[in-house]
Amino acid sequence: MASPRLKEKYNSEIVPALKEKFEYTSVMQVPKVTKVVVNKGIGEAVADKKLVDIGVEELGIITGQQAVATIAKNSISNFKLREGMPIGAKVTLRGEKMYEFMDRLLNIALPRVRDFRGVNDKGFDGRGNYTLGVKEQIIFPEISIDKVKKISGMDITFVTTANSDEESYELLKAFGMPFSSKKN
Repeated sequence: MASPRLKEKYNSEIVPALKEKFEYTSVMQVPKVTKVVVNKGIGEAVADKKLVDIGVEELGIITGQQAVATIAKNSISNFKLREGMPIGAKVTLRGEKMYEFMDRLLNIALPRVRDFRGVNDKGFDGRGNYTLGVKEQIIFPEISIDKVKKISGMDITFVTTANSDEESYELLKAFGMPFSSKKN
């Protein structure tokens, strides 16, 4: 099986470009994406437990890897939430599946967003990780719009080895992340 397109692009184009731009002395200093975490909070799951199963199934279809239900850590009486209740779903992607998911996200899913003007460049956390919010799961072609009972969003976090937001920004931009060009 051939290695994913983005992995080959990273090794052949992105590493030399970033090494030159940030003047790294070793190839090992060049930042890389270590994992992609896709997370879906399902607030309505307090009333209907089946929504978590649907969310886990949808994430599994989108990412090609089995998702797990996330559990509430504390009770919040105002939300009728008890500790230990399932309230979401998440998947952690690494290696080949991570590169394949990034490829599908950047080249197929994001261009399908209505009125798409690029992703917000304020999603960095100060340590080189980037989180992107998606409002609708139907932008992924794997999800059949007829079978969707409720439109829901998800957060996609790119965890990198970059030391700063600037390095992470350049890394993701090199992968083809369509950042919006407006700098405030």
